[in-house]
Amino acid sequence: MTENAVLRLRAERLARATRPFLARGNRIRRCQRCLLPLKQCLCETLQPQNARSRFCLVMFDTEPMKPSNTGRLIADILPDTEAFQWSRTEPPQALIDLVSSPDYQPMVVFPASYASEGREVLTTPPKSGKPPLFIMLDGTWTEARKMFRKSPYLDSLPVISVDLSIVSAYRLRVPHADGQYCTAEVAAALLALADDEQAALGLTEHFTLFRERYLAGKPHHQSSITAVEPESV
Repeated sequence: MTENAVLRLRAERLARATRPFLARGNRIRRCQRCLLPLKQCLCETLQPQNARSRFCLVMFDTEPMKPSNTGRLIADILPDTEAFQWSRTEPPQALIDLVSSPDYQPMVVFPASYASEGREVLTTPPKSGKPPLFIMLDGTWTEARKMFRKSPYLDSLPVISVDLSIVSAYRLRVPHADGQYCTAEVAAALLALADDEQAALGLTEHFTLFRERYLAGKPHHQSSITAVEPESV
């Protein structure tokens, strides 16, 4: 089983759990790598890509354990993706070291409207100089906003805000507002803007297949497709 940072984080989180984590559809027998129902497993379809850009996922509590999480898809396609459990007061030292590394240009991926006055806001990633390090706050929209507000160790970093003027294809969770997108969708857009086009295509294709198989594995999935709209990060 090919590992990635999100799977390792999931294993660590499960090891710390004091009671079983019961996600929706917990009675379904799932592949323990892709977390899809065994009949829908997509592990054999994985095609990792190379990219100049790098991603760092800061994940809220149980997010790595959710079968619907799409941050894991980024780590599937870009194996050097890092993933860390979010903490307001005690962030992992490895996260601090990564965001302060002289090898990258770190930036927090979040809507510009939430940036404080005076904070640098980018609309496209830099295409020269050091490679971009995209820091993605991975959780529900409410959780992501909390992480953005209460992560002082990220406050000095610029914010990158991407306008995805498309209808989200994500139909696995319910959104809180229009214009919200899932982690994998935003990551694919960032890759395309950074001229990592092959990686963007690979992630988009992986996300599309994941979405189709996830929904196909749900009971009465046709009604679910029409009733559920996209959720954001």
